[in-house]
Amino acid sequence: MGPQISRLGRRVIKALIDRNIRVIARLDIKGPNLIKGIHLEGLRVVGKPNDYAIRYYNQGIDELVFMDSVASLYGRNHLGGILKAAAENIFVPITVGGGVRSVEDALDLLHCGADKIAVNTAAVDNPSLITQISTALGSQAMVISIEAKRAEGDTWEVFTDNGREATGIDVIDWAVEAVTLGAGEILLTSVDREGTRKGFDIDLLRAVTRTVSVPVIASGGMGRPEDALDAVNVGGADAVAMADLLHYERATIGDIRDECRSAGLQVRSYE
Repeated sequence: MGPQISRLGRRVIKALIDRNIRVIARLDIKGPNLIKGIHLEGLRVVGKPNDYAIRYYNQGIDELVFMDSVASLYGRNHLGGILKAAAENIFVPITVGGGVRSVEDALDLLHCGADKIAVNTAAVDNPSLITQISTALGSQAMVISIEAKRAEGDTWEVFTDNGREATGIDVIDWAVEAVTLGAGEILLTSVDREGTRKGFDIDLLRAVTRTVSVPVIASGGMGRPEDALDAVNVGGADAVAMADLLHYERATIGDIRDECRSAGLQVRSYE
């Protein structure tokens, strides 16, 4: 019980000191295209990823996440060129995931302009990769990407390969293990909510944020600016990632910031 209280205590202290909520745009990539689906399936082409990345940067996004949606399936990552082009004109932190299987892969993406590396499938297959990347790049650059589907009761199962493959691993157990191995941040995607516009899985968020001390990014399901409030105030998220809401211009980043400010949450000022 002692270590658990300690983790929760650190998290409460962090929340009191720093309530600056990060607004993050997520861009899922297949080949040269920005795509979007529902439950990570039925992927539709939206446009060119860097056109959207520049738009969000100009609107004042805090961070960007680029995810190669089929890298694990085909055993490669083609984001290097897209990332280099984005990094020339975008000056906010960029997280990149998909197809990272080694420290060398992570370093290649950092050389292309990434600031943080997100790993899912390869980390499940080889948990020591988390420690290897964290040791080489620093824990702040090692993001564990967790794709979660609800199982029986109040439990969730880890999925890999862009939500295609069940693992039999409990999400909470995996989150704790990943942080212990060196992950400095969690990108937590609800596959059940992804693309549905029904809001985040707050129960999932709360279960994870109450257990770990590192920042947790809520992903999957944001359908309106107000959903960010539940993710932070009830779910305990440190950041909210969104795709559909921004891609289809149903809200702007300014709308989300205004909603957060009106509820008393601190967000970065943007002029």
